[in-house]
Amino acid sequence: MSFLAFFFIIVSLLSFVAAQLILKRAMDATTATGFRNARFIWKIGGGILLMTISFFLTLGLLQRFDLSYLYPFQGLSVIFITAMAAVVLKERLNTRLAVGALLISVGIVLVSMS
Repeated sequence: MSFLAFFFIIVSLLSFVAAQLILKRAMDATTATGFRNARFIWKIGGGILLMTISFFLTLGLLQRFDLSYLYPFQGLSVIFITAMAAVVLKERLNTRLAVGALLISVGIVLVSMS
């Protein structure tokens, strides 16, 4: 795999994770101010833009690589989202959640190796 392909895999993964975090923040903002708030609209727009970037990068990567090769990288999003939700969103990360995310990721890797 070339450096450029690895770069696009990481950008796709990080844009997906960032989109999830931004969309969560946007939806949290609606409880206080509703859906007509300018900040909500900007956050939703940014989240959708990042999701779109992730989607089209993933499609381009699927053209070049097997799904069984790419899927373990997508499985890493579970770990990244869990960790970033704890750091950025201040969500509580308990042992059960951490072990569950780790087991999901290990399972994806094991399936991709078979």
